[in-house]
Amino acid sequence: MGKLDGRVVLVTGAARGQGEQEARLFAAEGAKVVLTDVLDGRGGAVAKELGAGAARYVHLDVGEEADWSAAIAVAKETFGSLDGLVNNAGILRAGALVDTSPREFAEVCRVNQLGTFLGMRAAAPELIAAGGGTIVNTSSIAALSGMLLLSSYSASKAAVLAMTRVVALELAPKGVRVNAMCPGAIDTPMTDPAVPGPSADTADTAGAERAAAFYRKAVPLGRIGRPEEIARLALYLTAEDSSYVTGQHFVADGGWTAGVPLGG
Repeated sequence: MGKLDGRVVLVTGAARGQGEQEARLFAAEGAKVVLTDVLDGRGGAVAKELGAGAARYVHLDVGEEADWSAAIAVAKETFGSLDGLVNNAGILRAGALVDTSPREFAEVCRVNQLGTFLGMRAAAPELIAAGGGTIVNTSSIAALSGMLLLSSYSASKAAVLAMTRVVALELAPKGVRVNAMCPGAIDTPMTDPAVPGPSADTADTAGAERAAAFYRKAVPLGRIGRPEEIARLALYLTAEDSSYVTGQHFVADGGWTAGVPLGG
């Protein structure tokens, strides 16, 4: 028996990184998973590996309302209902305030903030119709503590936390729980120079070594996080293990925001 037997969950940004690990773990725990992304080749391959009976891939630009309607429709047509949503898709742009254009700021907020809003708005009626469900939003420790050069990213992720609390209050009487995760640095293509991005040909090995040295000093646990560790937190917030939890945020950062590690 899996923790998500009989559940149908949609995961955004599921072609790689945290979203991919969430989709894989959820399927292993018995869920029917709708994987969504804009990286169609990669996302389709993950869904194919999981099997047609357990997974379906759908193209979804989270900033497009019409894409959300289509993805929700596919979930219902394929698996009969929708019981859970994991808003994982996100982008990061780093730069000094004076070097960040309004267009770049809006681009980050479109994916991270508007995308989360549209996802909750599209999924809520289906979750209510299913008799209750869960929404897990992905924020960041950048929403809780200032991080140099991340004004647009931090703003968008702080908005995710605010929306999580408000929507949790709205949907609690209807049996829908809404929570947020605040990961620290996680070993994914978005944050790790050792992993080539979608347009990169080679990994930045030297950058990866510098990053590893930084995390050994900055993070009390001495390392960057693994995407499967965040997937396990998403599973907790989606499964009945967290049945009395809503409107909360959960930090998974290896102790980074706990304080300044002075020893060692």
